[in-house]
Amino acid sequence: MSTVIPINYVELSSTDRAASQRFFEKAFGWAFVSYGPEYCGFENAGIDGGIAQVQPGTRAAPPLVVLFSDNLDAAQEAVEAAGGAITAAQFDFPGGRRFHFKEPGGTELAVWGSAGTG
Repeated sequence: MSTVIPINYVELSSTDRAASQRFFEKAFGWAFVSYGPEYCGFENAGIDGGIAQVQPGTRAAPPLVVLFSDNLDAAQEAVEAAGGAITAAQFDFPGGRRFHFKEPGGTELAVWGSAGTG
């Protein structure tokens, strides 16, 4: 694939999303948009991202780097052709569609596209 696919978003997870939000607001001045009790987006952080609530008592996942592509199918083909392994098939979410994969060294990432970029 000759098209550059940039880093577009970073997702964090938290066992206490509200406490994490308060921390990042106070420590770094980030602004937040609530999408309900399970998810909030952050802005003014150098790159947009979000914080997902995970079950208390579980371990928060490492940050998830999310790339953006105008052609999600072509991006998935490129990932697979380069040796990546799909860990979550394409799925819809509010605002678009995405899939997750692991690169050969084991890091999980995601690629998203706007609805209809298939």
